This record gives sequence, C-alpha cells and structure tokens, in this order.
Amino acid sequence: MFRTKWLGRWVRRFRRSALRRSALCRLLRLSLGLVIGLSLCLVLHRGVAMAQAARQPVDAVLVLGGSIRREMYAAQLAKANPALPIVISGGSDEPCIWLIFRRNQAPMENLWIEPCARSTLDNYRFGTPVLKQLNAHHVKLVTSGSHQTRAVGLGRTILAGHGMWLSLDAVPESGRPGNQESKLKTVLDLIRGVGWTVVSQVYEPPCPSLHRLSEIDLAGWDGQSYECEYQGHVEIPPSLEQLEDLDK
Repeated sequence: MFRTKWLGRWVRRFRRSALRRSALCRLLRLSLGLVIGLSLCLVLHRGVAMAQAARQPVDAVLVLGGSIRREMYAAQLAKANPALPIVISGGSDEPCIWLIFRRNQAPMENLWIEPCARSTLDNYRFGTPVLKQLNAHHVKLVTSGSHQTRAVGLGRTILAGHGMWLSLDAVPESGRPGNQESKLKTVLDLIRGVGWTVVSQVYEPPCPSLHRLSEIDLAGWDGQSYECEYQGHVEIPPSLEQLEDLDK
C-alpha cells in the first residue's frame, strides 16, 4: 500500500515537472522566434537603407588614428572639400593635427577630434555616434592599406547596423604602419564587432572630449609634452599660442 501511494505521488510530480518543462520550452521557442524575426526585420530594414546609402555621394569622412599620414591626407580632403565633415578618431596629439591643417591652409571648422578611441573597435564605438549626429549615410574611411582588412570589416559590420555604408580610401604608408597585421587579431575583432553591433542598438558611449579642431585650446597645450610623428615633418614652434596670434 505504501509503495503504491509513493509511486502515485512520484508520477504526479513527474507529470507536473514535465508540464513545467514543456511550458518553459514553448516559452523559449516563442522568445527565440521573436528574436530571430525582429533580427531579420532589422537586417532587412538596414540592408535597404545601406543599399540606398551606397548610391549616395560621400557625406562624411572617418579618419582612424595610427599614422600621421592619414591626418595629412585629411587636411588635403578638407582643403578640397571645405563643407565635408571629417572625424579624426584616436589620432595624433591635437597640436600636431592643428599644425598640419595650418600648413595646408585647410579649414578646421568641419574637422572633429574624437580622442577617446584606443583601438580599432573603439574608433567605431565612439565614432559611430558622431557620424549619426552629422546625419552621415555614406562614410569614407581613411586608413592604411595594411590596416584595411580589419578596419573595413569592422566598419561595414557596425555601421551597417546603423544604416550607413562605408567606402575605403587607403593612404600609402611606409615604415611601421605598412606592417602586416595578425589574421587572428582580425578574426577576433570581427567577432567583437558583431557583438558590438547588437549592443550599440541600445547603448552607445559618448566621448566627452569631442570637439572641433577650431576649438582647440592651444594655450593649454603650451608647456605640455607632446610629439609629432616624424613622417609628418611637423616643426613644433616654441609657443603655439603666439603662433595662433600671428594668424589673426
């Protein structure tokens, strides 16, 4: 008798547990279906926006830090296209960029300095919100040829998630920027980029130090230690503030 009652209780518990597991499985399947459905809708919507953006003219430039030659090229772009907004992400020290633009007599009002980035992924983490603020759709990427595989892969993955198209403008390099990058690093960064594409739909970190090159505080840089990469052939004056006064 006791064994029969115990067996009956065990059967009822098993059925209740099976029902709970079944309900949980149905809920998980439903949730997964919703996530996949929403993801497909997002991909379709972004894909249409990106296809349209690819046919538009370039309306913003993103310059990745890592070589002063990229900033020299940015100065040429700014001089040829004064109305085109340019974002330099994680670039050289600001006085070096200012001196390059001054030497080229390039306008500084549409040049944005984003100094928060410390890696290629950071370039897009902090650069994408700036490009969105500029209402960019077709972004020209300025980087080195040896860096283009990782930079373009990350950029097209992340910017596509925000309806922007990325085209490449590789700057000729010599020396260290011309070295080949690790394939493993490229693959790992691309995986991280896919993850950040999802996260960036709900969260994007702002760069509190974002500012225009024309707003640089040259007096604040006087007396500070900074160096300009030798390939830029930038001659550092004794006083940046006095040099700025000569231009007025």
